[in-house]
Amino acid sequence: MEFNFLAIFVAAIVPLVLGFLWYNPILFGNVWMRESGMTEEKMKSGNMAVIFGVSLLLSLLLAFFTQVLTIHQMGALGMIGGDPAVDGILPSYQAFMDDYSTNFRTFKHGALHGLMAGIFLVLPIIGTNGMFERHSWKHILINVGYWTLALTIMGAIVCGWI
Repeated sequence: MEFNFLAIFVAAIVPLVLGFLWYNPILFGNVWMRESGMTEEKMKSGNMAVIFGVSLLLSLLLAFFTQVLTIHQMGALGMIGGDPAVDGILPSYQAFMDDYSTNFRTFKHGALHGLMAGIFLVLPIIGTNGMFERHSWKHILINVGYWTLALTIMGAIVCGWI
C-alpha cells in the first residue's frame, strides 16, 4: 500500500478552495468577521503569500494524515512496520491484503471517515479552544463546519482515488 501523492496534493488544495467560498461574504464571511473581531484593515495587514504558502503546507500535512485515517489497508502496512516487499514479513499481511485489497476504497467511505474526523476530532478541539477564547458558538460552528466539510471532501479524495 503506497501513498497516492497526487490524491494527497489535490486533497491539500481543498481547504484553500473551500475557504475562499466558505469565508466569502456571500456565505459566512461577514458573520465570521463580526464574531471573530476581524476587520478589513487587519485582513489586509498580513503577508498573503506567506499565509497561503504555510496554509498549503499545513493542508499537505493534513491530507497526508487523512489518507492514513481513511484507508484501512494503511493500518495493515503500519502493523508490519514498513515496506511489504522486504523479506520476513508475516504471511498474515499478505492474507489481509488478499482478502481486503481495495475493500472500502470508495469516495463514500472516505467521506464518512472525514465527516467522523470533523465531528470527533475537530469539534472537540475547536470547541474547547473557542470557549476558552470566549468566542461565540456562531464563530465556533462556522469554523467546525468548514473543517468538517473540508475533511469530508479530503477523505473522499484520498480514499476513493485508487
